[in-house]
Amino acid sequence: MTTPDILHQILDAARWAPSGDNTQPWRFEIVDSQHVVVHGSDTRAHCVYDLDGHPSQIALGALLETLSIAATAFGLTAHVTRRIGTPDTAPTFDVQFSQSADVHPDPLIPYIQRRSVQRRPMPTRALTASEKTALEAAVGSGYRILWLEGARNRFRAARLLFRNAKLRLTLPEAYRTHVAVIQWHARFSEDRVPDQALGVDPMTTRLMQWIMQSWSRVDFFNRYLAGTVVPRVQMDFIPALACAAHFVILADHPPCTIDDYVAGGRATQRFWLTAASLELQLQPELTPLIFSRYVRMKTSYSSLPDMIAKGPEVARQLEAVIGAPAAHASVFMGRIGAGPAAAARSLRRPLYELTTVD
Repeated sequence: MTTPDILHQILDAARWAPSGDNTQPWRFEIVDSQHVVVHGSDTRAHCVYDLDGHPSQIALGALLETLSIAATAFGLTAHVTRRIGTPDTAPTFDVQFSQSADVHPDPLIPYIQRRSVQRRPMPTRALTASEKTALEAAVGSGYRILWLEGARNRFRAARLLFRNAKLRLTLPEAYRTHVAVIQWHARFSEDRVPDQALGVDPMTTRLMQWIMQSWSRVDFFNRYLAGTVVPRVQMDFIPALACAAHFVILADHPPCTIDDYVAGGRATQRFWLTAASLELQLQPELTPLIFSRYVRMKTSYSSLPDMIAKGPEVARQLEAVIGAPAAHASVFMGRIGAGPAAAARSLRRPLYELTTVD
């Protein structure tokens, strides 16, 4: 039987689902002890990485999967239905809970809060056959994993991410996003990304904070002092080399609709939680997929022609690394490896800030 206390425990676990830059694009409306409405949103109005809403839809899928996993701790099944007719910018989901003697606690429950992002170098120990088998099984039917393993493939991924980061760090529209999502002088953050989790050394962090006080400073350093080189090396190139492998989660049918991306988010969260259960660390690498999709769908992401011209370069290099069919079918990309969890990380808003009662 669902009680208000059980419902709050489920939602308190669900809020730990990952979201881009810790945006947490969801709010919970408690209708009664068996019914919760998840009000989704996206950040397309102000985030250059979410102009089509798909990254937020992946995050919503991760939330719904986390909620469903958490419910099993109480012998409950979560039945999720998206409300047809709600706008793409605000997808809404009804979640009904039912009790069943056949439901047992999901073994991934202990890793919901433990799962985090590791942006720093990891050991290059290759994944074992059993680890890869568990991760491949985690995504379920309809998905498969493309592995980029070995020194050569890690180097190819590193070059891709290094090139992609130049676009990301010189794009005025991205600057506005970066300023909004970084919390300076912080090891943890409830609603942003703490600077100590960015993966750069303290000196670079201090310099980045000073430069990012204005776009004119950023533009000057980028134009005349190679301002992106050190951050790209520390945040992109070196970590891309220092891991066990890069991976791409591919859908059997290229994702197109909200439901496709939400389903992809659910598969991604099971993959990530399984990695945590194997004591493996993970870092998302979504922006090459995002810019490649913008190019493919002719989505304008900048007012500057020279920035628009850089997108196809990223798209071509992505296809050179993973292949054109994989680029079209991709849901999620990241790097993975063993090693300790991140010492600094994003937390989450408290449940009372995310919840309303009908």
